[in-house]
Amino acid sequence: MSIIARVIVPAGAALAVFASPSVRAQSADMTFFVTSSGPGKGADLGGLDGADAQCQKLAQSAGAGAKTWRAYLSTQAADGKSAVNARDRIGKGPWQNAKGAVIAKDVADLHGAANSLTKQTALSEKGEVINGRGDTPNRHDILTGSQADGTAFAAGDDKTCKNWTSSTQGVAVVGHADRQGLRDDEPSKSWNSSHPSRGPDGGCSQADLKSTGGDGLLYCFAAN
Repeated sequence: MSIIARVIVPAGAALAVFASPSVRAQSADMTFFVTSSGPGKGADLGGLDGADAQCQKLAQSAGAGAKTWRAYLSTQAADGKSAVNARDRIGKGPWQNAKGAVIAKDVADLHGAANSLTKQTALSEKGEVINGRGDTPNRHDILTGSQADGTAFAAGDDKTCKNWTSSTQGVAVVGHADRQGLRDDEPSKSWNSSHPSRGPDGGCSQADLKSTGGDGLLYCFAAN
């Protein structure tokens, strides 16, 4: 019995060793993911730079840090600065998830009806499915501040929690990573422009984001 144990244990260990590089190599080819976590301050991401840094940090942890990562976020014109469109920040594509599935071949495809972004493909940097409608907790609300075509909203009414610097007052438009909502309509099925945030803290706190099915998560794309 002891001889068998000595044979089985090393064999199992060897399998684990050989499996690990394969998983790591696959993640290195990843060019799209949903963050497994946000910075933790609601929609205060530290602006676009802070959001990009969150994408870069998580990509690094998954072995894909050699790429330049950008958060899919728009900002509105304010304080003399022009608006920024999320679609203009993310490179040209194509983009694939941590398991090699292509979600879109280019920017037009990503914002068209034929993209392959679903609950099963909108994976985290770890290759894990993000909880959606019907799961506990639901985390399908992804911060974007964008219209359905990936462009910024007009200046005036806040749609970006003060350009991703507020964790209290404001509104952030979110998309549904699982393409599901309370109704069978286009906004509910939209991955990038479903509904505004809301809540008792003002709309931008971590608790507010969680109250409608979010967690301050982001879409991240490799821009190079």
